[in-house]
Amino acid sequence: MSDDQHEPTRTKVPMPIAAFDDPHLGDAARNPQRVEAIVGGIFVLAIIFIAGFGAAYWQNWDPWILGGTIGAGLFLLGFGLTAWGKYLMPQGPFVEERHVLASSTEERDLMSAALVERTAVVVKRRKLLGGLFALGAGIFGVVAMFPLLRSLGPVPGDTLAVTNWRKGTTLVDSNGRPVHQETLVVGGIMTVYPRGRVNTDEGQATDQTVLIRVQRTEFTTVPGRETWAPAGYVAYSKACTHLGCPVGLYETELELLVCPCHQSMFNVRNGAVPQFGPAPRPLPQLPLMFDANGYLAAQAGYDQPVGPGYWTRSNTT
Repeated sequence: MSDDQHEPTRTKVPMPIAAFDDPHLGDAARNPQRVEAIVGGIFVLAIIFIAGFGAAYWQNWDPWILGGTIGAGLFLLGFGLTAWGKYLMPQGPFVEERHVLASSTEERDLMSAALVERTAVVVKRRKLLGGLFALGAGIFGVVAMFPLLRSLGPVPGDTLAVTNWRKGTTLVDSNGRPVHQETLVVGGIMTVYPRGRVNTDEGQATDQTVLIRVQRTEFTTVPGRETWAPAGYVAYSKACTHLGCPVGLYETELELLVCPCHQSMFNVRNGAVPQFGPAPRPLPQLPLMFDANGYLAAQAGYDQPVGPGYWTRSNTT
């Protein structure tokens, strides 16, 4: 008889499914085949919707179809993945036994003695070294502020509240030529600057002023400004009180200054009160006069900040 004839017959026993006996699995996972089928079906639906999004995008279908297909596809992918993790994966917490990691009392005493001995022998000036370190760190903190402070530029001072217009400042055009009483005809308009501030580093965009000749005789825009418009000349800040755009358009028949950015309109006869648009306040008016030679000059600077409102002013007219 051969050796093969004496070898016992081996019967293959199916391996038990761990999911049936794993105490960390939920009740739904007691039948993993059914859960797998459900999760698989969800994934199939997700694939269909995502493929539908691709087709809709390729064919340039309506936006609601694009949004609906990609939204449903991603939702089903996430839902299926969540179900997979919740019902087919072991749920914690898991605890693993391990040996105690704390040192014994004898080991802690030996370590403490070694540290005391090393500190007493090697580091004799601990306070001195600590003080030097603190001093160095403090100086570094102060010095590190220098680039930040310097990069902020010069202190603005009162530049947000005042301009370069002063009492007696002569009005000049963009070429620096003074504006005479006969420079403009009725309905004429031009941009003027303080003398000496045209195309210079000292000049400001807020200095720009729009000059209009409304009529040939003096008139009053607002009570209290009886002398501000000699010979029909009136001057307003060119910076719009909405967002600071240059107000450079003039509608002659309606006598309205127009901001080209957002179409705010200001009536030049009543103190540039906004007639239309988002501007919340009138344009500041510059009081004018003639000098001894018949050239226009400022009686004083603007009596309020020019341009859009900021933290020291309200948004009411």
